[in-house]
Amino acid sequence: MESPFKADILKGKVALITGGGSGIGFEISTQFGKHGASIAIMGRRKQVLDSAVSTLQSLGIKAAGFEGDVRKPDDARRVVESTFKHFGQVDILVNAAAGNFLVSAEDLSPNGFKTVMDIDSVGTFTMCHEALKYLKKGAPGRGSTNGGLILNISATLHYTASWYQIHVSAAKAAVDATTRNLALEWGTDYDIRVNGIAPGPIGDTPGMSKLAPDEIESKARDYMPLYKLGERWDIAMAALYLASDAGKYVNGTTLIVDGGLWLSRPRHLPKEVVKQLSRAVEKRSREKPVGVPTSKL
Repeated sequence: MESPFKADILKGKVALITGGGSGIGFEISTQFGKHGASIAIMGRRKQVLDSAVSTLQSLGIKAAGFEGDVRKPDDARRVVESTFKHFGQVDILVNAAAGNFLVSAEDLSPNGFKTVMDIDSVGTFTMCHEALKYLKKGAPGRGSTNGGLILNISATLHYTASWYQIHVSAAKAAVDATTRNLALEWGTDYDIRVNGIAPGPIGDTPGMSKLAPDEIESKARDYMPLYKLGERWDIAMAALYLASDAGKYVNGTTLIVDGGLWLSRPRHLPKEVVKQLSRAVEKRSREKPVGVPTSKL
């Protein structure tokens, strides 16, 4: 799909994207690069990193890959520093690395719970903490007095409750809290904007392959207001908006991009049944004798 944004809206920016070698993270890497940014990708798998960087470079995008695990502070520090050394600045940090799998709470081990918390929530804070000195206004290599941007990829699971994803729900709730608190502190002190994106079910992603996409699609018309899965492009466009000057006054918010799914509930009564009930109520109301107290009817 053609982007609605100008091709140079991120010209001169350097974006470091964790989990940027696959899925939503790679689409953000691609679209940021197509719109002028230089891209650094952080990931644990060298083969995935090399493939992603090669693809980006084939599109004419300046890109580099750095191996690292967001759960390890030393890796986070090394990758942020390597990005700065390679490109001379760091303007945008996108925390897209995440862990997810379906499991009932009773079958989830404390270690499994901790692993997802470490990747999603602790890893997000660790990357933010290590990138701070490069993102704040007046940082080395920054061409303006403005600060940079942090963009955290979240979810909507914790807005109510979700079956078999207590670990991810808890982790993303922590991510949202981190987003708001850093937006307050670092927005005030360093002019750094901190926002999030909460994707709904996005087709053709590693996450969806784990979460039974066929079952979700078959029930889409019953549960999803827009009746379809989203695309990685939808999330990348939201990220472009927040990263560009169009979003320069947006801080501390998590933008929901899920077609309204988080608002939806099962339709307990068909629409025609509701119409029949409504007509029956109206008919009884018209037939009620005037001036007779309701208690006498």
